[in-house]
Amino acid sequence: MAIVLGILMIMGLIWSLQRNRDRRGQVPASGAADPGLPSGEYDGKPIPHGQLPLGRIDVRGLTKKYGVVVVDDVSFTAEPGRVTGFLGPNGAGKTTTLRMLLGLVEPSAGSAEIGGARYIHLEQPILRVGAVLEASAAHEGRTGRDHLRVLCRAAGLPMSRADEVLATVGLARVGGRRVRAYSLGMRQRLGVAAALLGDPQVLILDEPGNGLDPAGIRWIRSLLRSLAASGRTVLVSSHQLAEVEQLADDLVVIAAGRVVASGPLASVVGSHAGLEEAFLELTAGTEGIR
Repeated sequence: MAIVLGILMIMGLIWSLQRNRDRRGQVPASGAADPGLPSGEYDGKPIPHGQLPLGRIDVRGLTKKYGVVVVDDVSFTAEPGRVTGFLGPNGAGKTTTLRMLLGLVEPSAGSAEIGGARYIHLEQPILRVGAVLEASAAHEGRTGRDHLRVLCRAAGLPMSRADEVLATVGLARVGGRRVRAYSLGMRQRLGVAAALLGDPQVLILDEPGNGLDPAGIRWIRSLLRSLAASGRTVLVSSHQLAEVEQLADDLVVIAAGRVVASGPLASVVGSHAGLEEAFLELTAGTEGIR
């Protein structure tokens, strides 16, 4: 009996230690663990004028078929030093277009180039392009810092870069917490941190404001404007039309896989009361058909 009790006590101790270990880094139930946000100014080096063309995004006749055509002859340009908003209803083909641009999906026709080259042909692409396509890309069992250090090691970047970008996105205080304990907004910021690791010239972001509260949305807006001001090319897909109206210099609107409008924000909005009204008119009747 004494042996059984001893085993049970040992097992209980092991369980208690494991439970305490798992609790480390978890967000308290009150939700008060959000670490706050930095100013939103990006401290990366400005892009020299002569290198600006290397950040130009050129999409020409891009097409993708999966039995049916989901992206149909899409063409547009995203210029360095500007924020380009990439808009469309659900199923319009935005994410597929971005995935083709990043070499994750092979086009059926057409081309998508960054600085005159396909993404897969770029030397050290992490130094040229940073992307956020989904906020849940990090392994939940790793800490935010370890997730970034793994990426640094794979890319040949110094480990110190992980802490630098954690500070940039306001996660320095929670870098030692496991990703499973992060809120959606914190995971989104971790994704932005990963995109900034190589101090890239081009940022491609799919719904970067997803999960962010109003303060977080203002922060990401300031950060993206700061990136563009430093000569970087920023391409942002979003459904948050009011935010895009404050953020973007240029717009590309697609519906049912095709471009229905592109150009400077003012020209796309035209005589409409605002971007929302213009967007709804441009995309009328196309929602949910793909």
